[in-house]
Order: sequence, then structure tokens, then C-alpha cells
Amino acid sequence: MKSATAFASVLAAALLSTTAMAQAPSSAPAGTTGLCKDGTFWSGPTKKGACRGHKGVQTWYAASGAAAGSPAAPAATPAPATATATAKKTTAAPSATAAPGGGPGMVWVNTPTHVYHCSGDRWYGKTKTGTYMTEAAAKAEGDRPDHGKPCQ
Repeated sequence: MKSATAFASVLAAALLSTTAMAQAPSSAPAGTTGLCKDGTFWSGPTKKGACRGHKGVQTWYAASGAAAGSPAAPAATPAPATATATAKKTTAAPSATAAPGGGPGMVWVNTPTHVYHCSGDRWYGKTKTGTYMTEAAAKAEGDRPDHGKPCQ
């Protein structure tokens, strides 16, 4: 009888701990596991490193250390497209292939941002809009190197 009572108390504690977990708001993108203090959402699988550069974690929605989408993590409600677009700042990945052109001594200038990328850089020839030119021409035009690092 004593083991049945202990089992019942453990079961009750487990049920309470899962229902006490915070639920992601309806405005959060699908797969959200946390809310950063600056208002952006985090969708990483663990709390470690979450919201780095976003002033830290405000609220954690997933079970502690649980992977996103695991049975222990609550499912996030999909948000309307307009809320998703404004809720989180994202960095677009470069396109799979570089724009034709370029070559030795040439840099890729992202024309809207006026930032140039050196050959071998992940963004070289891959931003949505841009042009190839020499580094000297880019500097003369007022463009600046990516992360302040000129080509070598």
C-alpha cells in the first residue's frame, strides 16, 4: 500500500510539472521554445546559448533541456504570416550559387547595404542584389568591408 501511495504522489508531481510549464503565445512562430528579453523568439533545442545577443531569456516554453518538437515540449500554435514576419529578426542564408563573374582581385558589393565581400566569403556573389568590382573601386564608391575586414 505504501508503494502505491508513493507512485501516486510521483505521478501527480509529474502531471503538475508538465501543466505548469509556460505555453508559447499564439503570436509566436511554430517551433518556438523561448522568448528573449528584447521580444524576439528563440527556436533552438536547448536553453544553453538561447537569446545570446538578445539580452537573455525572458520565458522558456520548452521543457528544461528538451529538444524542440519532443513530446516533453509543448507544441506551439502556428502564427499568422504577418505576426511571424515581424516577430523575429532572421538572417537570410546566401543563395546556393554565386552570381556569374568575379575573379581574382574582385569583391562583391551588396548594393543596398554598401558592404563588400571578399572572394572566399560566404556572401561573395550570393546576396540578392550586388555587383563585382575591384576593392579600390568599392572604397572609392564609399562601400565598406564586411565586418570591417578589408580583403588581403
